[in-house]
Amino acid sequence: MASEDDKKTVGLFDIRFMIGGLIGIYGVILTLLGVFNATTAELDKGDGLNINLWAGLGMLAVGISFGAWARLKPLVVPDDVQEAEDKSGS
Repeated sequence: MASEDDKKTVGLFDIRFMIGGLIGIYGVILTLLGVFNATTAELDKGDGLNINLWAGLGMLAVGISFGAWARLKPLVVPDDVQEAEDKSGS
């Protein structure tokens, strides 16, 4: 039987990394727009609130939390899948 250290994890192919990465990229773009493109017209649309900046920071926080979640609680590949791969020679 395999020990805890011998178990394979999904790694970077975990969907949480992909979703967190995409949300993080959009968060960076919105944060940069909020910092460098905060015109008076943009602030008036948000009733004085820099919506791009706050939405970007929120998306960055969500993206980082997805990455931390995937890193701290990785998905483990079941033993029967590992045994099938070993028998097929992959």
